Amino acid sequence: MIEVLAKLGRGPVFLAGEVLECVITFTNPLSASSTSASSEMLAWASAQIHCQFHASENRVALPPSDGSKHDVQAENETVFIPNRGERGQCILSTPPKILFCDLRLDPGESKSYSYCEMLPIDGPPSFRGQSVKYVYKLTIGCQRVNSPIKLLRVPFRVLVLHGLKDYQFPQDEAVAPSNPFLEEEEGLKKDSRLADLATELLMVATSRRSLHLYNISNTRGKVGTFCIFKTVYKIGEDVIGTFNFSEGDIPCLQFSVSLQTEESIQEEFQRRRGQPVSFSTHARHQEACLHTAQSSFSLPIPLSSTPGFTTNIVSLKWRLHFEFVTSGESAGTCLVRGSQSEAITWTGVEQMEVDTFSWDLPIKVLPTNPILASYVSQFSSTNSITI
Repeated sequence: MIEVLAKLGRGPVFLAGEVLECVITFTNPLSASSTSASSEMLAWASAQIHCQFHASENRVALPPSDGSKHDVQAENETVFIPNRGERGQCILSTPPKILFCDLRLDPGESKSYSYCEMLPIDGPPSFRGQSVKYVYKLTIGCQRVNSPIKLLRVPFRVLVLHGLKDYQFPQDEAVAPSNPFLEEEEGLKKDSRLADLATELLMVATSRRSLHLYNISNTRGKVGTFCIFKTVYKIGEDVIGTFNFSEGDIPCLQFSVSLQTEESIQEEFQRRRGQPVSFSTHARHQEACLHTAQSSFSLPIPLSSTPGFTTNIVSLKWRLHFEFVTSGESAGTCLVRGSQSEAITWTGVEQMEVDTFSWDLPIKVLPTNPILASYVSQFSSTNSITI
């Protein structure tokens, strides 16, 4: 028996273009109850990153593909196919790397191998929607002689930040600050600079603030105004907005604000013409606001959500969805006087004519630092199997 343990060095979330590093340890455990411990042999081990794409047959019409024929290969074949048995299509993969050949482990002995690979910068982000899914995995395959191939899959999340692909790092590094007491590999140095660049681009894009004022009105008149200071956010930030109903002609009884994503399939891949867009609500604020002059809301963008993106098949956009309930009467008629005693009590009317209308405000949601997103990731940094 051999235990295979794979551990991602920095957590299970990465930016496209970064270097993924995984330490894979093979151990022949020494059991206290075992009386006849023996050496174990592995013929080979290899690792490869791939992105698996899966689409709902009811929503997406994909062209026929013969890529799934590999899934039916016999388990005892020696061909390393990382996506064997997986649903959907493998749309992206890195070249496989051999970790070792002919490994012998004595009882209690273990050996570790480091796997490093740059994540393709032009790939899609990780996404689990109502119509399509993009799932990234690092698959480690190993085999004993005359035995089936065993696969250890390490799922991880990929965030895509537009603008990194076109950036060219300077060739002359003489002007860059460096520490002469530390030896750093060129790949890791570039990876660190890429993360710093992404942080800088995100900070510049999401720190710009300017007053955006919108008049809220229906066919009968003005209800109020809405104010928001920016429309570009990172996942993990809060969307904050304020309402002013004091200048409105129509009394507003209730409002709700929903933070939503809209998932739309490109026209050429739609199962039927005019297919509706799929909406998902990530946060919601609702408030009764009759006789309220001002109000506000704060909606958090979950760190686990997917920033907006577009591929040749699907598009994901973010928006704020507003719903307003207004009175068909003036504000003074929304209350009635109670008893004629010394203490006057005002109560709400039992019935009232109301109007409802909605409004959508598009916003832009970008990725964040992958280390922050790792704290709430559903994936584990450590995965293992026994062969």
